[in-house]
Amino acid sequence: MVWTPLHAKIHRTIRSRQLFERNQRLLVAVSGGQDSLCLIKLLLDLQPKWGWYLGIAHCDHRWRSDSQANAQHVEGLAKNWDIPFYLEIAHEPLNSEAAARDWRYKVLGAIAQQYNYNCIVTGHTASDRAETLLYNLIRGTGADGLQALTWRRSLVDGIALVRPLLEITRTETGQFCQDFQLSIWEDSTNLDFKYTRNRIRQELIPYLCENFNPKVESALAQTAELLQAEVEYLEQAAQQLREEAMRGGVGEWESGKWGDKVGIAYSSFPFKLNRRVLQKASIALQRRVMRQILQQILPIAPSFEQIEKLTALITAPNRSQTDPFPGGAIAQVEGDWICIK
Repeated sequence: MVWTPLHAKIHRTIRSRQLFERNQRLLVAVSGGQDSLCLIKLLLDLQPKWGWYLGIAHCDHRWRSDSQANAQHVEGLAKNWDIPFYLEIAHEPLNSEAAARDWRYKVLGAIAQQYNYNCIVTGHTASDRAETLLYNLIRGTGADGLQALTWRRSLVDGIALVRPLLEITRTETGQFCQDFQLSIWEDSTNLDFKYTRNRIRQELIPYLCENFNPKVESALAQTAELLQAEVEYLEQAAQQLREEAMRGGVGEWESGKWGDKVGIAYSSFPFKLNRRVLQKASIALQRRVMRQILQQILPIAPSFEQIEKLTALITAPNRSQTDPFPGGAIAQVEGDWICIK
């Protein structure tokens, strides 16, 4: 085996960030594109050092006429490498990137559970991280959206989703595949400009590289890395503030009895938040507390306007109230308390 600087870098990253343990069962999502081929080749080469058991999963979204041939190509690679291969085919063509992503993670989680894999590993790169940051910035988001691609997160019961290539650019994965003569399956949908991400990848980032910063992908990926740490800190601080504000008001039942636990979502209303506690905090933490509350009670993710509407009650006059949120909940000021009923 040829040991390249990229092998050394990924080996150090896995060890320093504690992404995997020795002898784990890793299910690697392989599309056949350059990023996922670079990923599986690196893991195969590192396998003797770590003792991993590797499997390959491929998801056929049925978006393209060549999707079946694409799946067969990946299956052939798995056979050549003597790795177990798992194929999932969408029952019907998925109509959006978001729907495809949700389906993909769902079926990958199911495969991992069925065959006892500890981690699902994907080939997301620094380039993907930069594109995600720009994509969410254009749509309008806070720091959470800008750092959406994280190194590791829980996906389903006891199974983690891990992205070891977040410090590697797409240029580097392409060169790696070329150096090792890996057979890349070109995805024609990557050239379809009806997808916003493709326009960011093919038009916006090259423009930024040419006119502003030739290393813009790495710079944006570093920004996402910094934001990830800050978001984790703010979420923890907001959780502590929410628990303090809800003491004595969590899960108050209609009988008037108080819940005996703090910071836990109850199906019964009202929720009560102490305004005096919240008024001492920064607006950043106030907004995060309100978002956490709305995430518990709304059927969909809360919007910026809904969070602002609830946050405004922290300093609003007594008896002020919101109009109904989706699902019918209403928040009202009752003295020192915000009650959501």
